[in-house]
Amino acid sequence: MQNMMEYQGYFGSVNFSDEDEVFFGKVEFIRSLISYEGTDVQSLKSAFHEAVDEYHSDCAENEIEPERPFKGSFNIRPGTQLHRRAAIAAQQRGINLNTLVTEALENYLQPLK
Repeated sequence: MQNMMEYQGYFGSVNFSDEDEVFFGKVEFIRSLISYEGTDVQSLKSAFHEAVDEYHSDCAENEIEPERPFKGSFNIRPGTQLHRRAAIAAQQRGINLNTLVTEALENYLQPLK
């Protein structure tokens, strides 16, 4: 993954501020704002790991379930016409709309593996 790092199933962005001469990022794909920074690659990576660990500790301390990225569902808004076309195509194939969208995504993303 370009400009991303992974730790315990969380993905963190990697950015650089030329003005401040610092690397920075945030945990992506969750609603909570978890940010970190470092002066070099290793310190950025360590700060990311510490931020995720601290987030888990805070959640445990407050008896809150930590957010997890990629729960397996998401909402899309394809517009009326595309929704109609997809629903009809699914019906004609004898599958549900969820299966049609899943198959379409698998086919589209296949070259990215």
